[in-house]
Amino acid sequence: MKKLLIPISSLFVFSIANAQVTSTENYIQSRIYLEPVTISSSTAKQIETVQYFDGLGRAKQVVNVKASPTGKDVVSHIEYDGFGRQVDSWLPAPMNTLNGGIQAGVKSSATTYYGDNFAFGHSNLEASPLDRVLSQIQPGTDWQAHPVTFNYDANVDGEVKKFTATFNYTTFESQLSLSPSYGSAQLYKNTATDEDGNTTIELRNGEGRILLIRKVISATENADTYYVYNDYDQLAYVIPPLAADAVKNLTAGVFPDLTLNNLCYQYKYDGRNRLVEKKLPGKDWEYMVYDKADRLVATQDANLRSDSKWLFTKYDKFGRILYTGISIDNGDRNAVQEWITNTYGTNIETAGTYTQSGLQIYYANTAYPQNIESILSVNYYDTYPAGTPGFTPEFPGNTLLTDDSSLNVSTKSLPVASYVKNIEDDNWTKNYTWYDQKGRAVGSHSINHLGGYTKTESELDFSGTPQKVYTYHLRKEGESGIAVKERFVYDAQNRLWQHYHQVDNNTEELLAENSYDELSQLTNKKVGNNLQSIDYTYNIRGWMTHINKDQMALGNLGGKLFSYNIKYNQKEGIENPDQVQFSGKNVKAKYNGNIAEVDWRAVETLGVNPSSTPKRYGYAYDNLNRLTAGYYQNPDNPYSKENTESLDYDLNGNITNLYRTSVISYGNNKATVIDDLTYTYAEGGNKLTGIIDISQNQTGYEGYPLFMIPYDLNGNMLSMDGKGISSIQYNFLNLPNKINIDFDLYYPFTASHTYRADGSKLRKNTVSTVSGFVNSTVTTEVTDYLDGFQYKNTKMEVLGYGGGPIAGELSFAESGTSRAMEIEAFSLEDLIEPSDPRIIDPIGGIIAISKTQDLQFFPTAEGFYDYQKDQYIYQYKDHLGNARVSYGRNSLGVLEITDANDYYPFGMNHLKTGNAFFGGSYKDYKYNGKELQESGMYDYGARFYMPDIGRWGVVDPLAEQYRRWSPYNYAVNNPIFFTDPDGMSVNGWIKDKKTSDVTWDNNINSKKELGLSDKAATHTYVSNSDDPTAYTLPNGSGTIYMNSWEEYDIENGLGGSSINMEFVPNNENAQSGWFQTYTSNVPDYNGKESGNVVSAKEERLDGTSSQGSKDVKKAEYFDTPKSNILADIPTRESVQGSDVNWNAKSSMIINGKKSFSVTWGFTIKNENTIKYNPPKITNKTTIFHESAIKNLPKK
Repeated sequence: MKKLLIPISSLFVFSIANAQVTSTENYIQSRIYLEPVTISSSTAKQIETVQYFDGLGRAKQVVNVKASPTGKDVVSHIEYDGFGRQVDSWLPAPMNTLNGGIQAGVKSSATTYYGDNFAFGHSNLEASPLDRVLSQIQPGTDWQAHPVTFNYDANVDGEVKKFTATFNYTTFESQLSLSPSYGSAQLYKNTATDEDGNTTIELRNGEGRILLIRKVISATENADTYYVYNDYDQLAYVIPPLAADAVKNLTAGVFPDLTLNNLCYQYKYDGRNRLVEKKLPGKDWEYMVYDKADRLVATQDANLRSDSKWLFTKYDKFGRILYTGISIDNGDRNAVQEWITNTYGTNIETAGTYTQSGLQIYYANTAYPQNIESILSVNYYDTYPAGTPGFTPEFPGNTLLTDDSSLNVSTKSLPVASYVKNIEDDNWTKNYTWYDQKGRAVGSHSINHLGGYTKTESELDFSGTPQKVYTYHLRKEGESGIAVKERFVYDAQNRLWQHYHQVDNNTEELLAENSYDELSQLTNKKVGNNLQSIDYTYNIRGWMTHINKDQMALGNLGGKLFSYNIKYNQKEGIENPDQVQFSGKNVKAKYNGNIAEVDWRAVETLGVNPSSTPKRYGYAYDNLNRLTAGYYQNPDNPYSKENTESLDYDLNGNITNLYRTSVISYGNNKATVIDDLTYTYAEGGNKLTGIIDISQNQTGYEGYPLFMIPYDLNGNMLSMDGKGISSIQYNFLNLPNKINIDFDLYYPFTASHTYRADGSKLRKNTVSTVSGFVNSTVTTEVTDYLDGFQYKNTKMEVLGYGGGPIAGELSFAESGTSRAMEIEAFSLEDLIEPSDPRIIDPIGGIIAISKTQDLQFFPTAEGFYDYQKDQYIYQYKDHLGNARVSYGRNSLGVLEITDANDYYPFGMNHLKTGNAFFGGSYKDYKYNGKELQESGMYDYGARFYMPDIGRWGVVDPLAEQYRRWSPYNYAVNNPIFFTDPDGMSVNGWIKDKKTSDVTWDNNINSKKELGLSDKAATHTYVSNSDDPTAYTLPNGSGTIYMNSWEEYDIENGLGGSSINMEFVPNNENAQSGWFQTYTSNVPDYNGKESGNVVSAKEERLDGTSSQGSKDVKKAEYFDTPKSNILADIPTRESVQGSDVNWNAKSSMIINGKKSFSVTWGFTIKNENTIKYNPPKITNKTTIFHESAIKNLPKK
């Protein structure tokens, strides 16, 4: 919307200093004002940066003026060797402010501040014009003897198998075959070895395409992933390690069909280079059809195909998604594609009206398809649809845009409403969005499927930072609503200082008050009006090492409830409790970012001090960074082997054996083997078909080995009869909408789920029956999930027949039957919570029921609000987001502990009383902060996780990003470092740049893998692709829409990592071009290095022509030889040693759409010229370029 999007901040570059910059130096001074100004001001609230340059135009110092909490400058020193290469990367140092003037003695200040003579990273470069990195040493004395090393070579004869893909376009059949191996020196071979000696080998052909990624497990075993291309250089097959191992003795011939279909990724393309068919391991073929504009209009998986159904998407003339749904079409893919191509022309949906799925839709239904079974979602732009509710601003300063396009500013081009249908019925959730005069979303109104609504409004300051947020929620008409007010206070650099929270007319609560160190790292958080004061400590790498460090040695923890110590490169506990039983699984100090040990002490009962010796877990890993053992070390006897997990894997990361112990008799530390599991898989694939428990102990994994585990065509587990899960039904999103559990004849249980078409769970309906000798009791519980507000309604019905034990005499934990319920999650004392007013007769009847409100709780930034008790619940969480200690003030204002948990490495609770139960409580949210289900599984959103066996039950929706791993594995088998926030992709943990809280980032922890830290003055975008955030560029020339951070393997000959962005101009002078720059990480665009916008007509695709070529295969960098083609983008899949300047540009075409990576700041120039002044490559770029592809887990 050209006439609307107004920048929320301005960037001024001065040639004359207004502050105390050093005028004898070359410099660029930038200010990002955080409050409105009319003229340049040095006193206004702002973020100011001064960058100084030497006589050659190279940056030599960056001064972040008064950036520390105490007003000190945070200064980064940059220096070069005799060849102009930056080999040392110094960490930034806080120094007394000179108001922007150049600082002297930065290196000594950094050494003093960090207390380490090695407050810098160092790269050893090759003595050749290639300047290739030979080794990298990260900051800190402890890392000086543990470099990351690189080697550049060529393959030897017979080292790499040669696979060939052939495709017949007449029959549309593809074949994979094996030819004699590559001869000597035919492939480029690059080897990287990380700080702990783990080696990755990458082999590429002369075109730069990756053919093999080899992870070295031992001297005799490798995990090989092969990439096979067809005659058109399109990725046709990916052969994961288990499949590669299955054909290791095959020297020539056709690839075995069984291995191909069970383990490999297969892709087919049409004549327009569009991916039209694909098959993932564990799933049947999936089809895709397109319109003439190459827009994906329909997809079909195997389950949909059995019913002749397709998922479709309709677009307007601007390519915006208008609505989606399910259509009926009996034709095969070719027939459907031909029909769309020949019949629907531009295939653009237009305005109109018709009714479908119980909703009036304001589109004409003219585009493909027209034979619609149901509509799933509808989007409206520009103009609010009929029936839009009114919106009265809560904050007087919010002047809302209207949809009157005749005004100077309006909602034209903005999304204004979206409707999403329930999958299981025709009820809808209707969402409306309101904008202020700057085009910023400030209000929303969501009408839920029950007829209630949630209204949210934000008061934003000049920079777009929320100052206040108001939420009003009503489940349905006729009930009382609830109002939540939040207030935020920031410091001079917009770091969050205080967060206030108020429910209805209750007293306002100070949820959190934050303190930061000079590097803006969160060092203390006071929660609940200082109910607890939580300290955080970091090492020189910026990795969190302690929570409440100083209290660990105090008997009563100094009044605190939890102390936690993460140890990376230190090991204080035992190496191995039993070298014979756990041979080769030793705890060692780790330097590559893996965690060697964690210590903790927790107060679980007030007035009872924990053991003075911390509890401890020591972790062992293999050379693929997979967790092989977690040894719990009892404070009294670390060799007791209690609460231990030990695992073995196949080459794809499928667990083959799991050994688990616990303490069954409380009060001693004698370990009992509760699980000794052996896993079996279907036909050498990834599908788990059975588990045998040699221990025959029903305490841990409660299953019998007599039952096979079946799957549907999409790879979804349909039952687990050995655990009593008799059936699981799925919707088209592969989400379980009904689970039947038969504990035995007398205890059937059913959980039904209602989902929206976007995958959000709206309702859980459980029905359980307990049969007694006199009668039976049927309990129905309905849990509603509405915008974070969680409700529960329970009804009991006594039936007049018996036939089983007396209900009150049986605890599920004591039952000898096979069941899904975990003892960790269900015990008799938890069947009725102490606060529950119900009184139940021992034979299953109800004596009395007192009326209670259904609303149970809703989340806050620091835990939950218990609506039943009007109580704020705060939580100590570990680095994985696991709830460890929950606490709050009771009705008397006194501190109380409400829940405490310890976990096995793969997420099962330690077995102890009082640490878990069901009943619609916030206490169900435990491991990774996810909700524990009655089935013993955790609901992550996209999938349900089974912590007792360490696996998912369905294929990863993003399996193609993790091709070297089983699509059923959890957290790439390293649950101590990674978590899976939504069941689709693993995340690494970082610090939030505004609050400095430790959170998770979908760039797989770049600090850990790339050797960077938050002290490197870089930042990371974490964007939600489902809800893109608009970032307005300086100088008012356009808006950047952040879509998502993507990591992917070779796709059509392309691969790597990118942040997908879109540039929308807001005036006629701005050219809608594509641009990118590179460095080590992804910082905020404000106040960083300038990049360039290249207008479309000047984009050089072939590196020579001003007009550019349309042939993607000719694309290359401006500064690289023509042999480095498009596939060699300098990211995760980069060519070793490629010289990449900061303004190097490479466009990528992914599925017909243009994407690009941006890893530094940018400025938009309102002119149609390219201004390049490329500096030399920096060490940070080298780290990202050379190290990332070797150290990061490959997807």
